Amino acid sequence: MSTTATPERLRAAGLRVTLQRVAVLEALQTRPHASAETVHSLLREHRSSVALPTVHGILGDLTGAGIVRRVSLPDAGSALYEVQQEFDNHHHLQCVDCGRVEDVACAVGSAPCLHPDQDHGMRILEATVTYRAICSDCERKK
Repeated sequence: MSTTATPERLRAAGLRVTLQRVAVLEALQTRPHASAETVHSLLREHRSSVALPTVHGILGDLTGAGIVRRVSLPDAGSALYEVQQEFDNHHHLQCVDCGRVEDVACAVGSAPCLHPDQDHGMRILEATVTYRAICSDCERKK
């Protein structure tokens, strides 16, 4: 998504376009799998005065609107966020030593890609897979 598409995407989701929302979304475009604290730090590096509670609120708004996906991974200190791409069905690979997170394509097909033996009458929307691994940098250090 380009910077010029950011306001249109916010409007299409029914959100008011604000400088803070645009800044948060652009920060996530440059740094996927970022925590709210990381987004806040990125904004401060660019001289933005957006407060951390505001970043949390914006991430909640963007997640609720389907623009951003909240990713909960084991051993991550907090929730991570990434820009939701249309027709995207991917999972995550996480280094158990340094915490590095990478996207990996779904090995099975379209969402939800995995189906349990029993759905208990529920319609499955998505299946989330986290591959836990050791990245090559951490492997070399051992």
